[in-house]
Amino acid sequence: MRRPRDIDAELKALQEKAKSLKARQRTQLGELVIATGADQLDMETLAGLLLGAVEHKDSDKREGWRRRGAEFFQRRNRRKENGAGDTASRADGDTGGAAPLGGGSEAS
Repeated sequence: MRRPRDIDAELKALQEKAKSLKARQRTQLGELVIATGADQLDMETLAGLLLGAVEHKDSDKREGWRRRGAEFFQRRNRRKENGAGDTASRADGDTGGAAPLGGGSEAS
């Protein structure tokens, strides 16, 4: 005879997992802000940049931003594979090869 499912326990486990995933997402977003050097910006400027990117409808510009982000992560992955740590590169002022926010040909 099969045991009945404990729906309440399953629901609680799913809620805990969702909470854990949300916390992990917040942590990763914070790490991304630091890794790109965007932590040097004041909160209002950073929020304005993000809101502008979310509202921006030009698919070519968005694709440019996406490519630039993909290159950023590829450089970081190559550095990690070669044994270079993030703390050492940040101490030297390296922002992971990313251009400052608001600069470059693909920024608005």
